[in-house]
Amino acid sequence: MLKPDLSRRARLALLAGLGLLLAAGGAVIYAQIEGDRGIAPIASNGDFEVSGIEVNTTGKTAEEARANGWRQAQRLAWEKLWTSNGLGGGGAPALDDGTLDGMVSAVVVGQEQIGPHRYIATLGVIFDRARTSGYLGMQGQIAHSAPLLVIPVLIQGGVTSVFETRTPWQKAWAEFRTGSSVIDYVRPAGAGADSLLLTAGQLGRRSRNWWRLVLDSFGASDVIMPIAKLERSWPGGPVHGTFTARRGPDNAFLGSFELTTPSEDKLPAMLAEAITKLDGIYAGALAAGQLAPDSSLSMRPDLDPALVQSIVAKLGPAPSATSAAAGPVAVATTAAAPTTVITVQFVTPDAAAVDAGIGALRRVDGVKEAATTSLAIGGTSVMRVTFAGDIDALAAALRTQGWRVTQGAGALSIRK
Repeated sequence: MLKPDLSRRARLALLAGLGLLLAAGGAVIYAQIEGDRGIAPIASNGDFEVSGIEVNTTGKTAEEARANGWRQAQRLAWEKLWTSNGLGGGGAPALDDGTLDGMVSAVVVGQEQIGPHRYIATLGVIFDRARTSGYLGMQGQIAHSAPLLVIPVLIQGGVTSVFETRTPWQKAWAEFRTGSSVIDYVRPAGAGADSLLLTAGQLGRRSRNWWRLVLDSFGASDVIMPIAKLERSWPGGPVHGTFTARRGPDNAFLGSFELTTPSEDKLPAMLAEAITKLDGIYAGALAAGQLAPDSSLSMRPDLDPALVQSIVAKLGPAPSATSAAAGPVAVATTAAAPTTVITVQFVTPDAAAVDAGIGALRRVDGVKEAATTSLAIGGTSVMRVTFAGDIDALAAALRTQGWRVTQGAGALSIRK
């Protein structure tokens, strides 16, 4: 007589245990996405940045010493920018301080020491692309990569992490100015569900279905994994870093190098230098054709041209104008597609690129109006497009013309 009661109690205990496990599991999942994590990447444009400029100047006052330091940094940065663009030839042309002031859009202070009459600092100088390109003689359009999702992997102290906590490697990537790079980086902030979707385990995941969903959610075509392995000799002492560039769901190796910094406070500078070198590796891979998007990761179905031709043949010839006019009234009164206003951004290094972008939009069937609202020669221009259809249809039409299209909320970014 007691056996049924014991079974009932056992079932109740089991249900209670399952309830506790579910509650605990929910708490664990919530704990994985809550908290102070994630670093929003800085907004990057096409401006030129020259970093690591060291100055040591004097003046009658601290303010004058600092102003002298900034002017000297602008001149040194202009020389470095000229050389880095392969325009050596006896040095950069001499420009007066007023001209340089007009070309410089910002000065980034890395470290500075200000005394009553002396200014010592490490600065970065950002040159406005539209005002500087003419002096550099830049013409034509630079080929960029497809949008690539960045998963910055850090290995230190025997622990591998991505976005689980805030790390100096994630911070360095968030602060990297991507405007002058040929790689179209898609940098997650790392907050919210990013720490669940993008983990170190992704490097070993081969499922194309999973990667398609992840890349589509971030608007990327492929993935790159820059890996930093940091080893410390002792707390606060030298830090040795091994940096590896990998890409794609197959975790393909592209290149590797090592750097060492003498102390922990110099680590951010070393990581910034490492990202610059990694960007060079990815740029070289792009030039060698190694960063072409993996067709197996595309969410768009590929149609067999032979199948399309066979379907068209079965449908027969298109109806003539006479037969169309004699058709049912319902056909003539079909409602027109709704009109959508879409913002389109496109890179315009020169006037020819402006004409090419506007012409590409006006050639699309259904485009009623395409006019520039912001024109930036040497930068990114903006068009306002009135289209008889939705944004997906416009994006698909531009892709058929050979444009690489990145789609956002009511906006498109296109580039060749």
